[in-house]
Amino acid sequence: MTNSRGSVVARNNFESSERWRILKNILIIGIAFMIHFTAFMGASNLQSSINADDSLGTSTLASIYGSLIFSNIFLPVLIISWLGCKWTIALSFIAYIPFIAAQFFPKFYTMIPAGLAVGLGGGPLWCAKCTYLTVVAEAYSTVSQLNADVLVTRFFGLFFMFYQLAQVWGNLISSAVLSYGMEELPTSNVTLNSSVVAEICGANFCYKVEENPNLASPPVERIHLISGIYLGCMVMACLIVALGVDSLSRYDRGRSGSAAGKSGFQLLIVTLKLLKEKRQLFILPITIFIGAEQAFLFADYNASFVSCAWGISNIGYVMICYGVANAIGALAAGSVAKLTGRIPVMIFAFILHITIIIVLLFWKPTPEQGVIFFVMSGLWGICDAIWLVQVNALSGILFPGMEEAAYSNFRLWEATGSVVAYGYSPYLCTSTKLYVLIIILITGVVGYGIIEFTGGISKVTLVDPKTDFELVHSGEETNDK
Repeated sequence: MTNSRGSVVARNNFESSERWRILKNILIIGIAFMIHFTAFMGASNLQSSINADDSLGTSTLASIYGSLIFSNIFLPVLIISWLGCKWTIALSFIAYIPFIAAQFFPKFYTMIPAGLAVGLGGGPLWCAKCTYLTVVAEAYSTVSQLNADVLVTRFFGLFFMFYQLAQVWGNLISSAVLSYGMEELPTSNVTLNSSVVAEICGANFCYKVEENPNLASPPVERIHLISGIYLGCMVMACLIVALGVDSLSRYDRGRSGSAAGKSGFQLLIVTLKLLKEKRQLFILPITIFIGAEQAFLFADYNASFVSCAWGISNIGYVMICYGVANAIGALAAGSVAKLTGRIPVMIFAFILHITIIIVLLFWKPTPEQGVIFFVMSGLWGICDAIWLVQVNALSGILFPGMEEAAYSNFRLWEATGSVVAYGYSPYLCTSTKLYVLIIILITGVVGYGIIEFTGGISKVTLVDPKTDFELVHSGEETNDK
C-alpha cells in the first residue's frame, strides 16, 4: 500500500493510458477464451450425437464436470497462489488439449481420462479469469472514478460476448466440414415421415432410435479434420495469453485477497468456509441451474430435437444462432442492468426461460420447422447470457476480497448442475429433464430473491473507498504472476 502522495503520483502517471491498458488485457483474455472455446464448445456440442454408442459422449461430458467439482474444491485458490492468474489461465488451456486429441480415437479409455483432465484444468482456469476481471475492475475504478460494482458487470459482459462467440466459430467449423459435399456421399435408404419424427423426437425422445437416418454418425475423416482444426485453436489461445496479457501483480499490489499468506490446506478452508455464508447458500440453486440448463442445451436439445428431427449436420448451424444470441445478450446484460437495475433483468430472464421450457414440452419438432430450432436456441442463448453475467458479477460483489473462493464456489456448483444433468441424461426421457429444469429454476430465483429483498447485497461494499491500487510500470514489476 502506498502513502497518499505516492498514490497521487501513481494515478497521475497512469491517468491517460492505464484505462486503455486494462481494456487491452480484458480484450486479449476474451479473444483467447473465444479461440480456445471455439474448439471445446464445437467438440462438446457434437458429443451426444457423434459418440452416442453406449452413451460415450454424454459419459465423457459427465466426467468433465465431475472432475470439475473436485477441481473447484481443491485447486483454484492453491494454483492461483502458485502461478498467478495469467499463468494459471495459460497453463490450464493445455489441460483441454487431450479432449480434442481423443476425438481421433474415441474409446472409453481415451475419452474419459481426457474428460477428467479438462475438469482439472477448468477449475483454476475459470477462477483465475473471474479474479483477474474483478481485480482490474477495482483498479479501473481508481483511475476512472467509476463505480466498481458497475465496472465488474460491464467487464463480465464484455468478456462473455467474446466467450459466447466461440459458439459461432466452433459450430461454423463443424457444420461446414460435416455438411460439405454430403449430398455426394452414400446415405441410408431409410426415411422417416414428419408424423413419425414428431412422435419420437422432442420431449418424447427417450433413447436412440436405430432406424432414424438423422442419427447416423458422419464419416470419420470429417471428425478427424474438425479435431485437427480445433487442436490448432487451443495451441494458439495458450500462446496469446502467455505473450499478450499483463501480470495481475501490476494491479493487485496492496490488495489483500483470499489467497494471501496461507498454506494449501488453509486455502482450501477459505473456499469451503463460504458455504457457511447465508448469501452463498441462497445463490447456490441458481448457480446449479446455470450448469444444468447448459448441459440440457448441449446434450439433450441437440440430440432430442435437432439431431433426431433434423439431422446431426444441422447441430452446428443451430448452435451458431445460440452463440450469436448469447454474445449479444452478454454484452447487453451489463448495459441494461445499469439502466434498470439487476432485479428487472433477472425477472425478465426467469419469465423468458421458463416460457421456453414450457414450449419445448409441447413442441412436436419436424424437419420442416427449421426456423423454430433457431428461435429456441437463440432465446435460450439470451437467457444463459443474463444468468452468466449477472450471477458471476454477483459472486464477486457479495464477497469482496474473497473473489478466488467466491468464484471457486460458483464453478463448483455450476459444475455440479452440469454433471448431474449429464449423468441422468441417458436414463430419463426429455420431458422429465425439462420438468427438473423448471423445479431448479424456480428454486434458484427464490434464493436470489431472498438475497435481494433481505438487503444481502446492499450491506456489501465492493471496494473500501480508502483503498488505493498501486499501479506499477511494467519495468518495475517484480512478480510475473
